Amino acid sequence: MEDALGKFRDNHHEFTQDVSSELGRDPLSIFRDWFEKAAEGNDLEANAFVLSTSNLDNQSSSRIVYLKEILESKFVFYTNYESQKGKEILINPKVSMLFFWPTLSRQIRIEGICTKVNSSISDAYFKSRPRGSKIGAWASRQSDDLKNCIDLEERIKEYDEKFDKEVPRPNFWGGYQIETNLFEFWSGRKSRLHDRLVFTRNGDDWDVSHKNP
Repeated sequence: MEDALGKFRDNHHEFTQDVSSELGRDPLSIFRDWFEKAAEGNDLEANAFVLSTSNLDNQSSSRIVYLKEILESKFVFYTNYESQKGKEILINPKVSMLFFWPTLSRQIRIEGICTKVNSSISDAYFKSRPRGSKIGAWASRQSDDLKNCIDLEERIKEYDEKFDKEVPRPNFWGGYQIETNLFEFWSGRKSRLHDRLVFTRNGDDWDVSHKNP
């Protein structure tokens, strides 16, 4: 296995990025700039990020979700409220996000508080989704055990027939918003001497620190 993993070893020799140039800037502005570069580049699904939550036993869990918009400086994604992540957010709204763009050798780690968005925002987004995704939101009992694929297919058919025209948003499905309190901007550098710049919220301002690699 060590030989197999060895082929993924990267000295980051092609990157000489220096995040010091971002000092004095607002972290959200830096995020937007980095995100635009990732979206314009060769990294697929630049809006994908790892969302980490935790349960009552302090066991963390992570999964890929998609950033859909930024509203009033809050990061918004959508999901089933009754899923594992939804239940864990209800228990502990402190979450973390991680964006990784390997082509740019950049990642952004974010910490914040997660709450539901206003129902009108969820309604508007749900309305914009393709019909198949709307039906899927009704049919999928996310994170529950699935007896078999036929059971899911039957539920899809059931809701497709039930909502033959407009598909309403289920009350168990909608958006979450993450109000940020920490950003860490990471850039890969030669010999793994990576550059790390951390912004920590201090009231209406941000404290900034450079971290060791």
